[in-house]
Amino acid sequence: MKTRKLGRSDLDVSEVSLGCMSIGTEISHAKKVIEAALDGGINYLDTADLYYQGVNEELIGEIIKGKRNDIILATKAGNRFEQGKEGWSWDPSKKHIMTAVKDSLRRLQTDYIDLYQLHGGTIEDNIDETIDAFEELKKEGVIRYYGISSIRPNVIREYVKRSSIISIMMQYSLLDRRPEELFSFLEENEISVVARGPVAKGLLTDRTLETMSDTIKEKGYLYYSYEELVSLRSKLEHELLDGRPLQALALQYCLNSPVVASVVTGASSAEQVKENIRSIESFDVSNDEIAWLKQVTKLELYEQHR
Repeated sequence: MKTRKLGRSDLDVSEVSLGCMSIGTEISHAKKVIEAALDGGINYLDTADLYYQGVNEELIGEIIKGKRNDIILATKAGNRFEQGKEGWSWDPSKKHIMTAVKDSLRRLQTDYIDLYQLHGGTIEDNIDETIDAFEELKKEGVIRYYGISSIRPNVIREYVKRSSIISIMMQYSLLDRRPEELFSFLEENEISVVARGPVAKGLLTDRTLETMSDTIKEKGYLYYSYEELVSLRSKLEHELLDGRPLQALALQYCLNSPVVASVVTGASSAEQVKENIRSIESFDVSNDEIAWLKQVTKLELYEQHR
């Protein structure tokens, strides 16, 4: 598995990473998924304190014992929740972050987090206070680096301007190319993109459209109607795939941009992990094909939160 530098850091992350939200809550199953990732060369695991109210972190902490030094571990904070109660509230305050990190460290059974991310953010937040919390945690050695998970250009620009973030986690795929409007800005500031949702809820896999949710069939996906999705899938399958899995095009399209350090792929089974790794390692996608993909897909801009 090839690796890429994460921003200005000394973290070399695998081009494919594992988004752990989908590994379930049963430890023997979760262990198979994570071990398939590690055996395949994935070194970057992404989670959040909010996932199953900390259970996801607990599973990861138990599974990676004895392997911690070989793993780049990323988690997130900013959503306040109470065990056993539904829902959560947004809280990017320093007080909450300083408490949340201790809970995450305990659940993950580690004394440091490689990448600590703000799990959201709005322009109305006290951004300086949030940054101060992360900077203090860096000085204490509790976290090595920090970043944010956001699709809001106005929030992203403020953190780039005012903090020492090394990464932005953003929803990015062939069907959601909005982040591309920020790529040159982030590259200039030596900040990497970590792409989540690269297969767009399964629309960019070999799964048939007929098996998609009723919501997608009725409303489509983002700027695409269901009819447009059917047409695009047909075009990709008949004019470009040539025996390759659709997700090979999807993942490699994202990685074609040098500002993208890693694509975060979710997986609910060891087989899915292996398929994601195979999509990167066993198939090639040429620059001409990337250019063709850009021609047949939409490049929209962020309409809100500018």
